Amino acid sequence: MTITPDLSQQLAEFAANTRFADLPSAAVEAAKKSVLDTIGVMLAASGMEPAVRPIVELVQETGGKREATVLGYGDRVPAGAAAFANGALAHGLDFDSQTPWGAHADSSIIPTVLALAELREGVTGEELITAVAIGQEIFIRLRCNVGWHMDWNLSTVIGCFSATAAGGSIFKLDATQLANALGVASLQSSGTMEQIFGLGSDLRGMYAGFSSQASVNAVRLAARGMTGIRNLFEGEAGVFKVYFKGEYDRDKMVANLGKEFLSGGMTYKYWPAVGNAHTYIHAAIELMKENDVALDQVTEVKVFVGDFQQRMCSPLAERQVPSTLVDAKFSLPFLVALALAKGQMEVGDFTSEALKDRAVLALALKVVPVPDSSYNWTSKLPDGKIEVLLADGTSISRLGSRVPGTVELPMTWEELFHKFGSCARAAVSPLSAESISELCNSMKTLETIGDVREIVATAVSSVSVAHRKSA
Repeated sequence: MTITPDLSQQLAEFAANTRFADLPSAAVEAAKKSVLDTIGVMLAASGMEPAVRPIVELVQETGGKREATVLGYGDRVPAGAAAFANGALAHGLDFDSQTPWGAHADSSIIPTVLALAELREGVTGEELITAVAIGQEIFIRLRCNVGWHMDWNLSTVIGCFSATAAGGSIFKLDATQLANALGVASLQSSGTMEQIFGLGSDLRGMYAGFSSQASVNAVRLAARGMTGIRNLFEGEAGVFKVYFKGEYDRDKMVANLGKEFLSGGMTYKYWPAVGNAHTYIHAAIELMKENDVALDQVTEVKVFVGDFQQRMCSPLAERQVPSTLVDAKFSLPFLVALALAKGQMEVGDFTSEALKDRAVLALALKVVPVPDSSYNWTSKLPDGKIEVLLADGTSISRLGSRVPGTVELPMTWEELFHKFGSCARAAVSPLSAESISELCNSMKTLETIGDVREIVATAVSSVSVAHRKSA
């Protein structure tokens, strides 16, 4: 009788044996865009999100061997600590990329591979691209083919495996070592959706830091000979049975693995808020562009919500007046009100002062959710619909579909450069125009870079200048 190896063995072989030459152009493009986009949102979070500061301060305070860089701040700390801080920065604004089916891969993958690339030294742009593509592919194949019931947080439960696989590629682990690394990482595969749905917690924005740190440590331990779990995913008490009630499609997970890459569909956010709100944000912005609406004449704003979006409206009174920036980015009433009031949404619209904006809060109090199962989140992220009722009895509705940044309307390099620039200028130590331009150009031709440390050095060059001026 032939015994099929656990899925972890096949994923490890894929990660260990994939080379740059194996990647289709779409996967290469997605990896390059993901690196630029993630570095950008890390920089923005360093200046815009107060919730990341306890992690950054802890990393700075504990110090240690100067192995890798904390983006935005420029401190050099142990690689795992750098990944911890950078992962928190990467998802802190909820501005990071996601798959077309939802969930965040890059905010765990990019901090992991950057930290390990600095540690290993001499990592080329081609190697970085390959590692990111490997991580994205594993994340997507796991995310799309498990029976998810909005219970476990997929971004952390499977994110540590995809980031570990990417990191193992950077560290040139063989298939056996990589399988061991996945097993080690499983000790940090955790996190429920309560951290996403709940109010008042900073963890919703910080979780990628924990995944990134765990992945770096898993790779380093496996490189030193630590063994993992033989039947990690498909054992009697394996990940699939424990986390997903045994509901998974193995055949789809491995179909054409290494030959077909799905990561070319990675999506990049125009607006710094939870992905499920983007169709509603888009509807609100377009409604204001297309109609002459006086905000003081708005009597009610209906948002038609499915299962997931209903969570963004409950409890309604608290969602209408969010107390933290993290909660604001997950509050559908606040986000729709902000989009209607501003006619746009920028990273600078989310500050502690913005939470007190009277015009936005007055409008948020008029937002009412209307349950509609046709907007349930099944596989792809659903469309969103809003209806604005006016004092004269008329109403205007708008469907949010074909959202900018999605597979239907992918973000171009020029648009990504604009986003990166706005993020880099919002950093705790803003990057110079020269550094921004250099990073954008370097990332578009990332495969030509001889050492990834050049990218990190450019990303913190303005920090060094600021430190010299303050000294």
